[in-house]
Amino acid sequence: QVQLVESGGGLVQAGGSLRLSCAASGRTFSSTAMGWFRQTPGKEREFVSTITWSSSTAYADSVKGRFTISRDNAKNTMYLQMNSLKPEDTAVYYCAASTSRIGILTDYYDYWGQGTQVTVSS
Repeated sequence: QVQLVESGGGLVQAGGSLRLSCAASGRTFSSTAMGWFRQTPGKEREFVSTITWSSSTAYADSVKGRFTISRDNAKNTMYLQMNSLKPEDTAVYYCAASTSRIGILTDYYDYWGQGTQVTVSS
């Protein structure tokens, strides 16, 4: 079992920055692939970024160059640094953990946090 708790969401003006954190517990964090997803009302949950146990990363085209994913295995924590935020980045952001597969599909992830709201005003 893996428990995930997100933090760091909030309200920010367009062009601003936020850093999301995802604290993990319950399983050896260093051997778990992690990801960030986001969801707006009425839409499917969409991939944002992923980081493997070896810290290889991938990003959605919509956030590439603006968002940076990282992990600190000593603290069992994953981060998402979000810069140059746009109103279209407004969503509930979820962190997720995968015990076996790596990728952009929600089905690959076994555990999910409760989500943190990010609102970007224009």
